[in-house]
Amino acid sequence: MSNQALLSPLTMGDLNLRNRVFMAPMTRSRANNPENAPFDIHVKYYQQRASSGLIITEGSQISKKAVGYINTPGIYSQAQIDGWKKVTQAVHEEGGHIFIQLWHVGRISHPDFHNGELPHAPSAINPNSKSYTPQGFKETVAPKEMTLEDIKQTIEDFKNGAKNAMEAGFDGVEIHSSNGYLLHQFFNNSSNQRTDQYGGSIENKTRILFEIIDAIKEVMPENRIGLRLNPSLHGAFGMEADEETIPTFDYIVNKLNDYNLAYLHLSEPFTDVSDVEFLESNIAKRYRPIYQGTLVINSNFDQKSGNQVIEEGLADAVAFGKPFISNPDLPERFAQHAPLADWDQDTFYTPGEKGYTDYPSLEEAKVD
Repeated sequence: MSNQALLSPLTMGDLNLRNRVFMAPMTRSRANNPENAPFDIHVKYYQQRASSGLIITEGSQISKKAVGYINTPGIYSQAQIDGWKKVTQAVHEEGGHIFIQLWHVGRISHPDFHNGELPHAPSAINPNSKSYTPQGFKETVAPKEMTLEDIKQTIEDFKNGAKNAMEAGFDGVEIHSSNGYLLHQFFNNSSNQRTDQYGGSIENKTRILFEIIDAIKEVMPENRIGLRLNPSLHGAFGMEADEETIPTFDYIVNKLNDYNLAYLHLSEPFTDVSDVEFLESNIAKRYRPIYQGTLVINSNFDQKSGNQVIEEGLADAVAFGKPFISNPDLPERFAQHAPLADWDQDTFYTPGEKGYTDYPSLEEAKVD
């Protein structure tokens, strides 16, 4: 192995990870069965990528109400637990580590997924986005504003998802509080106009996140809980940032220091926000001095920039997305400074093995 920051081992809580090349969570829409359960192709897909320091699975819904995309797996039923159990066993057999991403899409959904009922969200505000339904893309609708009972049930669903994840053999969980989905919708003024204890002040808008963390740590070790945030998301997934956006994330990240989490997973801006005066263009640089735990950074990194961000002390690990789709042995390719295979975007979300488990490793490609 070449002497690269990305390829050095990392101690994360009580886990010893072989490298700092994490596999980012990516929706792949392969759970095309009535149970929305992982099956043999998921086992193969994740096992092929077990040389990463940590696999973070695709977002997996915590309840039927949490779904917003076709063929995405869940973690709320016994069939799903049993399917994931085979995945975790296969990854562990290869010496890998794997967390599951717990997901609730909130208003980025459609009544087609909910027997005609409205999706749930903090406020009844249409994100004016699209939902990929069994009948193809459809315009989103104004969701139902969640009652206090709905919020309480959602917190319980996250807790149950974490409990199920432990039963399925995962090393930990990542709470998806990012990318315009339910928890992010609570943080943002353009999607949360509540006047109760879950709206208004920054403390109120972020309350649900900390209540979820507190609930989850009742059923699993606190140092096996990760969390994902996208502070400068703007003009995508129905999110519109404002002057209070970055102060909200500053508050969240500061408060996360009160917990002994596995990691904080941050995304650099998805779009150029350099001309948006109230947003932050360099997320790692802003939050590394604030967050005292393990910091994972994501979004458009390559081998060179990934090594650099760790060497500069701005992150402890880098989560790679698309490169892992077409390069199942990404750490080995980095070690050999080998060229990376291109991915086929047309097969990102299509059922079956094509574009999923048929990308060869470096060794397999040499044989061919």
